[in-house]
Amino acid sequence: MIAKLTWRNLWRNRRRTLITMSSVTFAVFLAILMQSFQKGIFDNLVNNVVSFYYGYIQVHKQGYWNEQVLDNSFFYDDSLVMKLSGNPDIKGITPRIETFLLASVGNTTKGCMLVGTDPVKENLLTGLEAKIVEGKYFTNNEQAVLIAEGLAGKLKLSVDDTIILFGQGYHGAMAAAKYPVRGIVHFGSPALNDGLLYLPLTQAQFFLSAENMLTSLAVGIHEPEKMPAIQQQLLSVMGKSYEVMNWKELMPDIANHIKADGSSFYIFTGILYLIIAFGIFGTILMMTAERQYEFGMLIAIGMKKISLGKMLLFETLLITLLGVILGLLISLPFVFYFDKTPLRITGKMAEAYERFGFEALFPAAVNSSIFITQSLIVLVIAFLIGLYPLWHVSTINPVLAMKK
Repeated sequence: MIAKLTWRNLWRNRRRTLITMSSVTFAVFLAILMQSFQKGIFDNLVNNVVSFYYGYIQVHKQGYWNEQVLDNSFFYDDSLVMKLSGNPDIKGITPRIETFLLASVGNTTKGCMLVGTDPVKENLLTGLEAKIVEGKYFTNNEQAVLIAEGLAGKLKLSVDDTIILFGQGYHGAMAAAKYPVRGIVHFGSPALNDGLLYLPLTQAQFFLSAENMLTSLAVGIHEPEKMPAIQQQLLSVMGKSYEVMNWKELMPDIANHIKADGSSFYIFTGILYLIIAFGIFGTILMMTAERQYEFGMLIAIGMKKISLGKMLLFETLLITLLGVILGLLISLPFVFYFDKTPLRITGKMAEAYERFGFEALFPAAVNSSIFITQSLIVLVIAFLIGLYPLWHVSTINPVLAMKK
């Protein structure tokens, strides 16, 4: 009986019902879209800088990160890798030797970071081969380089051109050589795109007079949320001679930026929820004020106040539920579209993002938890506001209500 009365009451005043549903629909749509963009943007930032190069965790010799020189490298052997690879949550381990040097073509010279890496393991960890926009990938023993697209543009280099590298090797040895360019790589991060140069690991070690030496081991993991536990496990395995750092410690500026943006998002979301709450409450207030005579009459003919209160609560929840479902259906195509076709920001905002070291690309994240969470929050808000008619009905005087 209460269910039938609830449904009929909703459509007895179609305009009021449709206005309330529309406000809930818009609120759910906006909340889902905001959180999808927030998660998508942050995932993209981490992907650009962490997955594209740094890895989620890095292992160095103790003190290397504070003084990044070749003399702080460590000896590489299979037993070291065995210590690290025992954890099933680790996706891959990439050995690297890194140093800053000068790259020259003709009369043009630019500073860059040389990365000596195992081509196969690097590709498994960061998908480097898929980032090649011109030329082809190199092999383990090939005497050739891969160069980042931005750096290639500054040096006016193309595939099969020759680049001259010179700098300081291990223990102050002179390092100078020339290599052909095998491929040009594009990175999402402008900082990486303007400064990276890759050599096969054995060639880089020979070039730097640092045979079997490494500056870092980049560790990829299957589930990013397990990063703190994996880091602690690696710290206990490696001992005090090594430092094990996660990407937040390696790049505190980006981690702080994400944290600050996350805080501002919660403020905006809180304001949105307040607007939703006031919108629903305003409608409920209007509904109870307009229906005083009806409430008084129903109580006078024998309807219990608790039953009347339940009916009003069900009306509120049903309107909200219909609005939530409609909001979900409308938001789905938008989220999927912006996941496949991200927004690209230009102008000064893009420059600000580039200063942090990543491209100004704003994708949306398709995540079921976002849709469920936002829907439940709106439903809880509606339930709490729906308690007001219960209180109002419990204090109503049927005689006075029918006189109004």
